[in-house]
Amino acid sequence: MSQLAIEPSHVATLHYVLADERGRTLDDSRARQRPLEYLHGHGNLFPALESALAARRAGERLRVTLAPGDTYGQRDEALVSVSARSAFPQDQRLQAGQRFQAQGPDGPRTVTVVAADDTRVTVDANHPLAGETLTYDIEVLEVREATRAELAKGHPLPPGTSHTEVEDRKR
Repeated sequence: MSQLAIEPSHVATLHYVLADERGRTLDDSRARQRPLEYLHGHGNLFPALESALAARRAGERLRVTLAPGDTYGQRDEALVSVSARSAFPQDQRLQAGQRFQAQGPDGPRTVTVVAADDTRVTVDANHPLAGETLTYDIEVLEVREATRAELAKGHPLPPGTSHTEVEDRKR
């Protein structure tokens, strides 16, 4: 078991279960058989989640509950809009739950179709988890020092990746 603690410029490997406030499982890394690896201190997780993980070591388990302000923010009903069906390609089949990229005032954003009929389409530009309190049940599997290449890139890389193979994002 690694004695390293999670701190900036260390890579942590975790299993987690993400649940909403009703206790419904939204994601389970163990069920997917794919743990999460992240480079601590490089903005790869929500800041409040990263803060809760600081100083943890392999073998530790924790539960972290995050309010909407610490994750995807509160729902904003101003981000729900209705457009004429004619604003979409005629051959595009639209149905509730479908997601696609749309051009917004601040650039492209993902929107979800709430409803669609022959004349109108209602879309929601809120993140699907906006307004939700989220709980992470986490097990820290491993903590290791980041490689030079990972530090240059800002996230974990496949084992053996050389710093000469990646572009330094800090330049």
